[in-house]
Amino acid sequence: METIKVTNDYDLTLAEAGALDPDKVRTVEVEALIDTGATMLMLPADVVERLGVAIKGYRKVRYADSRVEEVPIVGGIKIEIRGREAFVSALVGPAGSMPLVGQIPLEEMDFVVDPKSRELRPNPASPDAPVLDLLRVA
Repeated sequence: METIKVTNDYDLTLAEAGALDPDKVRTVEVEALIDTGATMLMLPADVVERLGVAIKGYRKVRYADSRVEEVPIVGGIKIEIRGREAFVSALVGPAGSMPLVGQIPLEEMDFVVDPKSRELRPNPASPDAPVLDLLRVA
């Protein structure tokens, strides 16, 4: 389990532009499961409601028991874990469910999961700040 902070990035943009009081930026801290088998961030509907972000569409998801279902997806989420941040979309799960942090946000924040201890760690190749790999095409 890991404490994560999720913030409405649209609120942040308005606050930076002076159109919203910074104290009105909607932010939620929750305990989340780091799930290397998941692709994206998944937030429970009650957390999404507290953040005030709008549903942008729907995505099919496959659960561990092989069920496939369409769930809402929201954008404009800033996620922070241990001082590292990413701007991501999130799948919306049932209210009260366990938030999950999947591979995309972990990659963007340059975290790795130790396979023996199952501990979340900054990438040893970039311990001070995230470094993303990018292929340069001429």
